[in-house]
Amino acid sequence: MTSAAIYARVSSARQKKDQTIGSQTQALREHAAQNRLEVPEEWVFEDEGHSGATLVRPALEALRDLAAQGCLDVILCYSPDRLARKFAYQALLIEEFTRAGVQVEFVKNGTRGDSPEDQLLVQFQGMFAEYEKAQLMERYRRGKAHRARTGSVNVLSGAPFGYRYVRKTDLAGAIYEIAEDEAVLVAELFRRYANEGASIADLARWLTSQGVPTRTGKHRWDRSVIWAMLRNPAYAGTAVFGKTMAVHQPAGLNRVARLQGRTTPRPVKTVDRPREEWTGIPVPAIVTKDTFDRVQQRLADNKRFAARNTKVPSLLQGLAACSACGYGYYRTYTRTTNKTIYYYRCLGSDDYRYEGGRVCHNQPVRADYLDTVVWDHITHLLADPALIRAEISKRLETARTSDPVTSQRKRLEAALAKATASISAMIEALAEQLITIDELRARMPHLRAREASLRRQIDALDAQAADRDAYLKLADDLEGFLARLHASTATATVEDRQRVLRLLVKDVLIGPEKITIRHRIPTRAGGASTSRHDTEPDTEGDHAPGYPLCWGRDQPLANECRIARAGKGRRGPVPNRRCPCRRHKTGLPDRG
Repeated sequence: MTSAAIYARVSSARQKKDQTIGSQTQALREHAAQNRLEVPEEWVFEDEGHSGATLVRPALEALRDLAAQGCLDVILCYSPDRLARKFAYQALLIEEFTRAGVQVEFVKNGTRGDSPEDQLLVQFQGMFAEYEKAQLMERYRRGKAHRARTGSVNVLSGAPFGYRYVRKTDLAGAIYEIAEDEAVLVAELFRRYANEGASIADLARWLTSQGVPTRTGKHRWDRSVIWAMLRNPAYAGTAVFGKTMAVHQPAGLNRVARLQGRTTPRPVKTVDRPREEWTGIPVPAIVTKDTFDRVQQRLADNKRFAARNTKVPSLLQGLAACSACGYGYYRTYTRTTNKTIYYYRCLGSDDYRYEGGRVCHNQPVRADYLDTVVWDHITHLLADPALIRAEISKRLETARTSDPVTSQRKRLEAALAKATASISAMIEALAEQLITIDELRARMPHLRAREASLRRQIDALDAQAADRDAYLKLADDLEGFLARLHASTATATVEDRQRVLRLLVKDVLIGPEKITIRHRIPTRAGGASTSRHDTEPDTEGDHAPGYPLCWGRDQPLANECRIARAGKGRRGPVPNRRCPCRRHKTGLPDRG
């Protein structure tokens, strides 16, 4: 008996609640029974409350994994828009299932065959489904915008701290209702910030001490929550609809996510709309308009005159990060009787930032010592361009031998060899009269199509590898670039050194025992991006002594420097000693 799997999907929580997905599954089970298809219970895949505009769906992922294992013959789906709402996604999934030898059947309008006419009809259904989704989204957006302009609170999904959101009924629409116990705290929050000059950190500590949970149920108030509350015009009597919008751009990842190699499932991110496009909705006010305006003025002044705005630039600003927790390093300082000493400190080592205390125990680093080590490392590279040429050659060879594209090409070549062998076996079987000419004509087109598809994929990988080779061969770009930079290293200001570092250094990872400098090599303007080949860190002790950019023990003038560290907290520096290179001071004891 032919084995089959069932896939059903509904996109909204209301459809999930109304169990409309059950009607799809029932229709698919009846179709399977009529056509004598065997459907095991564990092969019924249902995505409840998942949009068809994305491929990241739990049940769909499990179905694709099952099809890739070669266990399936047929996939039953109610209609093309249940498989995906985008025509490109439908074509991708159907092609993927076909390559795995699985047939996809849509049963809403009757089973279709494999003729060109039937395939064209399925494609038209997919395009109509995508058009229908876009039309529904536009109608939904225009309807909500119209209701917002008429002052309806229904378009707001919830209420901020200080209000209760009363849902609409058959007799009345939704409203904001003031929560008296929370409104007292909100009014006091605005009064302290506007009249008494309290800082946002003071307000966060005060609300935490009150023992009142946040709107999300947390017992610790964060400064970002207080900042958002102080900017919310709903407290002055005007809630806002349409403050943000989704744009089709890759979402920005923080440093922790980038170091972990994470990616975003969809190229969509949320950005703020211009203020003139906001739509105001009247709601009950908790603070006066005058108080709210004074708070906004103080927030604007803080943004302009805050102490966090850099007045004295630091060399590694935006480049230093913690190798233990992934958070960035910021510059702080301590004062002695006659001078100010600057340090780089990990964000994760601050107790006040996290509810359970610090998440990292990496200690601060003397800024002047670390700046000296990193700058000397870069100037040593600029003094000898042969080092970077040798590094390019090494990475080119590594990319040719160990790049993920290489293993993917091997898999494709194995699949191509298997398809070619199958074609030869079919021809031999016909010659020996083991199969008929009709059976050969029925099976050969699929094998020929698979062979052609695999050859196209291999050609695409070869073209990609050629582009990578051309990108990595940068020796012609280095002579003039490095000569100009090296000529100005001795007299460069901090701002000039920052620009040089940001061209040559991706980031500086600070660890308990070593400092990792990850390089990038610039190309001419308009050339290829410089972020594709810097996957291997240049780390002390990670490579052989002859590695061009490492901190080898036999290259004291390059990087053999120990970084001075302060004790816990913000105490003063420890006594200075000379590092092994005899040029820099360090706060660590000599190792003999």
